[in-house]
Amino acid sequence: MRLWQRINAAQQAQRGYLLPWSPVCLALGVALFFALPCDPAPWHYLGGITSAIVAAIIGRKWREQAGPLATALVLVVVGLCLAGLRSQMVAGPVLEFRYYGPIEGRIVAVDRSASDRLRLTLDRVVLARTDPDRVPRRVRVSLHGDQGFFTPEPGATVAMTGHLSAPEGPGEPGGFDFQRHAWFLGIGAVGYTRTPALLMAPRPEGDMRLAHLRMHLSQAIRARIGGEAGAFAAAVLTGDRSAVPLATMQALRDSNIAHLLAISGLHMGLLTGFVFLCLRAGMALIAPLALRVPTKKIAAVGALASGAFYLALSGGNVATERAFIQIAVMFVAVLLDRRAVTLRSVAIAAMIVLAHRPESLLGPGFQMSFAATTALVAVFNGLKGVACLQDRPRWMRAVTGVVLSSVVAGLATAPFAAAQFNRLAVFGLAANLLTVPVMGSLVIPAAVVALLLWPVGAEGIGFAVMELGIDWILSVARHVAATPGALRHVVMPPAAVLPLVAGGALAVILWHGRGRWLGLLPGMVALWLWIGAERPELLISSSGRLAGAATEAGRSLSRARGDGFVAGLWLENDGDSADQAEAAARDGWTQDGAGQVALLGDWSVWHGVGRRAARDLARACALHDLVITSEEEAQGVGQPLPVGAPPVSGAAMAEAPIASCWVIGPDLLARTGALAVRMGDGGGVISTARAVQGDRPWVR
Repeated sequence: MRLWQRINAAQQAQRGYLLPWSPVCLALGVALFFALPCDPAPWHYLGGITSAIVAAIIGRKWREQAGPLATALVLVVVGLCLAGLRSQMVAGPVLEFRYYGPIEGRIVAVDRSASDRLRLTLDRVVLARTDPDRVPRRVRVSLHGDQGFFTPEPGATVAMTGHLSAPEGPGEPGGFDFQRHAWFLGIGAVGYTRTPALLMAPRPEGDMRLAHLRMHLSQAIRARIGGEAGAFAAAVLTGDRSAVPLATMQALRDSNIAHLLAISGLHMGLLTGFVFLCLRAGMALIAPLALRVPTKKIAAVGALASGAFYLALSGGNVATERAFIQIAVMFVAVLLDRRAVTLRSVAIAAMIVLAHRPESLLGPGFQMSFAATTALVAVFNGLKGVACLQDRPRWMRAVTGVVLSSVVAGLATAPFAAAQFNRLAVFGLAANLLTVPVMGSLVIPAAVVALLLWPVGAEGIGFAVMELGIDWILSVARHVAATPGALRHVVMPPAAVLPLVAGGALAVILWHGRGRWLGLLPGMVALWLWIGAERPELLISSSGRLAGAATEAGRSLSRARGDGFVAGLWLENDGDSADQAEAAARDGWTQDGAGQVALLGDWSVWHGVGRRAARDLARACALHDLVITSEEEAQGVGQPLPVGAPPVSGAAMAEAPIASCWVIGPDLLARTGALAVRMGDGGGVISTARAVQGDRPWVR
């Protein structure tokens, strides 16, 4: 009874400050859905909804005592149900076999792959000798080789001969789940072609007009601003990054200003803010108009309309949708005579985003965007009454605001950026201080001026100014990225770290009273877990074509080529700056017949790939404890490794006779996905990617 009284007293003290906690409860329900080992059954949803209804009734009857807790439970159930509904709404066929042959489809998106290849996303897909009901709704194909036959345009129908397969699972247990990511994008197969893609039919008149306008505008911008600056300008205005070189993207990432290229909250805020300022200032110059009409609300409507047009023009990707929702909530608050920039408006925007795309909670865009926004609103609202800042000259307050914004946003997003990308840009704050003001005061205003002058043929004035600003941004990015020590790699944190960081930060910001400082404890626990994070001693790719053993010098890879994407993920997660060739040159694996051998504690691990290695399997099995191969010939050699759904102890390996080794082959890997082995006193503990993923609809 006394405990309940304390809980009730605590929640009563928070009256008037509880709305910002609503998206937190909604996010807990979404996170619960993705954390479950399998999809909830219908009766689970029914039980949750029933519980929410009962909680709502209790909360309504005893509003003072149980209202907030009942509302929290209802929001958690709503988040769980929204995530489940979204998963079913995007459900579609996933390719169940490796396909090689003709591929035909309509282009819906054009971008670049991680290997800097042009990449097409196709819908209305036709695959030869494949039941239409088994064909994915969308596929993504990278174009290799000479592709100079036509310029890809959304809406056009193309055909090619290529390879397709289902999206791959995580590169290691607990790693980034591309299968889940592709599921919510509606992509059921990915692949590549080395033959030229052929134009089968141009875009029909009236089909995908906005996408056509976006690509046409992108090409026109690049024609007026040449080189990398033109590609940057096209990406900022239309969202088309297909012309941005990989080296430029890497420099922007390494200097922590890649967010200037993505159409996100910064661009949407700068654009709509500039339009709002111009409209309001222009109407203020006309005295009869300024005295008779609500100029602030008219300017808000105009700014909101410009944001909506920007959203449509840029293709409406997830980041731009999120940015528009945040801006829309702010301007609607202006129309309703409410304060525009408050934690409540941020909370409403977060709830709308989560209701629209619950899966965005797991992405770095949502996490970093709302982390920065929440921190900025909290800090600047807290500084409103600080006299020493209010008494300063206007120019000094502006400079202080820019510096403080960069510091606060950088600190708020740093843990999420480090956890998601395994890197910290040491000079990122300096790079942002040198480029963000230029973006806001030069590039975006010049872009608006160029678009306004385009109908009269005077757009060159705006583009010339825009090019100057972009050249400065790119030069800063290249200089900072090339500075020694500019990038620091960090190890992948345990799964509990980000929830602890987010929960602790939210407690400090949203809770009112001295109890808020208890939120520092989860942050300290997260830091302790992160510092003590240990990586697996052995990693095995899902194809069986690559293995990585931990050594004192870093992870040593069994091959210098092959499964390069997976190799890059392993090294990034280790906090290792080496590339695959450098990691393969480290001591750790030694040649043994047609394969490579590494010592893992008391185990002797042999890894072989190719036909020659397949013929050497029997000899390898007679000499080594664990044999890893990608060849089908592994059947009948040794004993399959006894890996179940949950992680199991591999101590039984030591008991296996040398003449009958344990084997990891393609059949096993097809069921388990990538494997990780952690050594302990009792042997090894083997984890599988499938066990971490669970039995979800996107897992194949």
